[in-house]
Amino acid sequence: MFVLRRLPAAGPGVSGMESANGLLYLCATPIGNLADITLRALQILREADLVAAEDTRRTRRLLSHYDIHTPLVSYHEHNRRRQGEYLLERLAAGDTVALVSDAGTPGISDPGVELVREAVALGIPVTTLPGPSALLAALVVSGLAVERFVFEGFLPAKGADRNRRLAALAGETRTIVLYEAPHRLLKTLADLTVNLGERRACAARELTKLHEELLRDTLTGLQEHFTRQPPRGEFVLVIEGAGAASGAEAEEWAGLPLEDHVRLLMAEGLAKNEAIKKIARLRNLPRQELYKKIHVPE
Repeated sequence: MFVLRRLPAAGPGVSGMESANGLLYLCATPIGNLADITLRALQILREADLVAAEDTRRTRRLLSHYDIHTPLVSYHEHNRRRQGEYLLERLAAGDTVALVSDAGTPGISDPGVELVREAVALGIPVTTLPGPSALLAALVVSGLAVERFVFEGFLPAKGADRNRRLAALAGETRTIVLYEAPHRLLKTLADLTVNLGERRACAARELTKLHEELLRDTLTGLQEHFTRQPPRGEFVLVIEGAGAASGAEAEEWAGLPLEDHVRLLMAEGLAKNEAIKKIARLRNLPRQELYKKIHVPE
């Protein structure tokens, strides 16, 4: 929770909390190609009293490209509380603030969501300048179903939280969209394969840039590709949801005793723990309970 302090007098008839509220603009900026910005966004970036940016170096390049000289301040994960209070004070004093993210639409997988929440709670008007979004750009070019999808952002890096998220995604029937950093990409692809099984997927990076790359393959195929060619840049992963095929497979095995099912999968080459994970997914059963119930030699 931010703490809003009272500002000193800011001009005739304007004195901190007694002044009319300003306006917070959520300004979408290019995810790569600098030409991908709306005329309205450029107008607001010029006219705003202040631009709050997740990465001031990147935003300064954008502003310089369009000869915009609006004052620029940082607002990111590590200073969000202190800077959040300052931005709310400026808004309460009647200023117009344009919030931009590292790239794309602010408020998605960045601290902008907190500033929006606090501004709304204080009655400060918030509006959006729609535009680029990496998750939507990757989704629509993936070749996978777009009618229903779920955005998961970044998976937890490790531990029980990561395992719970992966287990929950195993039964997700909607197309899944994830963000991932290059140094964790191979581990994430491996974990997705184990927990979700083989699925069609698309890995998108450098979208709208000169070296844009879209790889459409299976999860295993993507893992093999990036093992040969180490990943670079931030990634959007689009993965098909659990579909009719997985449902039919679950029905096929429904009457088979659990230990027999494990033996069959082990005979096909799966390790015991991999077989149990697959059965948990197919039968929608808690994996930890299966470990306790199944007594099949390694």
